[in-house]
Amino acid sequence: MSGKVRQRATANPVDAATTTVNERILRECHSLYTDGEKGLVDIAENLHLKLLAPRKKITVLLIGNHSAGKSTFINWYVEEHVQRTGVAIETQGFTFVTSGKKRESLTGNATLHLYPHFKDLMKLEGVMEYLATEVSTSKQIKFSLVTFVDTPGLVDGDMKYPFDVDEAILWLGDLADLIFVFFDPMGQALCKRTLNIVERLNEKHSERIKFYLSKADEAGSETDRQRVMMQITQELCKRPGLNKCGFDMPTIYVPQLNVRSSRCVNQIDEICKQVEKTINQTVQNTLNTLERDCEQISELVDKKLEEDRTASSYNLRARGKGALFGFLGFILPIVLLVNFLASSVSQELLKSLLGKAGAEALQVYMAPVASFWKSIPPDYHMHTLGALFFITLVLLFLAKWSSRLLPTLSRKQKRVLQENRDYVQDSVRGRKEALYLEYLQQSVGSADIN
Repeated sequence: MSGKVRQRATANPVDAATTTVNERILRECHSLYTDGEKGLVDIAENLHLKLLAPRKKITVLLIGNHSAGKSTFINWYVEEHVQRTGVAIETQGFTFVTSGKKRESLTGNATLHLYPHFKDLMKLEGVMEYLATEVSTSKQIKFSLVTFVDTPGLVDGDMKYPFDVDEAILWLGDLADLIFVFFDPMGQALCKRTLNIVERLNEKHSERIKFYLSKADEAGSETDRQRVMMQITQELCKRPGLNKCGFDMPTIYVPQLNVRSSRCVNQIDEICKQVEKTINQTVQNTLNTLERDCEQISELVDKKLEEDRTASSYNLRARGKGALFGFLGFILPIVLLVNFLASSVSQELLKSLLGKAGAEALQVYMAPVASFWKSIPPDYHMHTLGALFFITLVLLFLAKWSSRLLPTLSRKQKRVLQENRDYVQDSVRGRKEALYLEYLQQSVGSADIN
């Protein structure tokens, strides 16, 4: 069984081409978000929109009881001995197994630099010392697009963990794309800690969880395997939320070389198909998200430019109103005051200052105001001047209130917004269409794509 899987993964050129295309698509989409000059994350941040850059690999979380075969499966998948295996509890912390340029073992600090989106895991006391990363150069079965997270073996009783292992696994489950639960048929399958964690993970991520009966070749006869599966299924179905219809638990085991083949049906190939399916779905989701984010950025830019045009139009009207009220506030009281003073002085003084012709012309222009002042008793002249002063204050207040301006964009800001919109609409969306076309061409012919 293992040989057949490996031959398909390594000898089939179509699979190799698919891996290369998908890997390049995810990496290019990631760079479109994180580019230092024109990254979508920075463009969106300037628009007060928070975007998350897509990951370049899917994350597969493996959980199960002690000695359930998680590390053994990873070694088989990678085709390299990167994880220690054995009857003893070998995995006491969290190990990230990923593909890279050279074989390397990294510590907790390096792991955080490699996976910054997992930094909140450090809030759990004691986790830091139990983080590690194993980098392998393997490209088997699309491993270049997968990061496995090997978790501590779960046991009941007095076993003490150096950190809150339950909360750590639940936190990682929120970020994982797939959650593989391995049940060991050799007496540890019904570990209560494992069942409790699975139940809590199922509350939020039921669609991501896949159950497998590991080491199925060691479970004895077919009758024994069926009995073990029924016991596990019954125990799971007792838990609220896990008693779902169509419950599936494939039997898997890692074939050993030079060992007599088992009659047990090995469905380990189903795991590889599930990983490949998730990779393909992740590529599609990433491209669709890129399309939506581009559209959202363009809409926000158009909204900002429209708001700026509206604000500029409002500011123009506000300046006009302010200028009118300001003009009246300054000119009208001055004109009335000048006319009042001019009508109050003697004709001889006006003739001496303006001449006879000037005094007569001024008298003609001031006749309405002079009549207004004569209609007011002399005792109320000061009250009238006070009213004029009050009107002046009101007009000046109206001038200031009506001339309040809305914030507008500078020419540079508008130019940058327009350039970002054009870049997103033309370059990014154009690149997204090209990437989607490349992805589709893996499955259908060019002639079938409209």
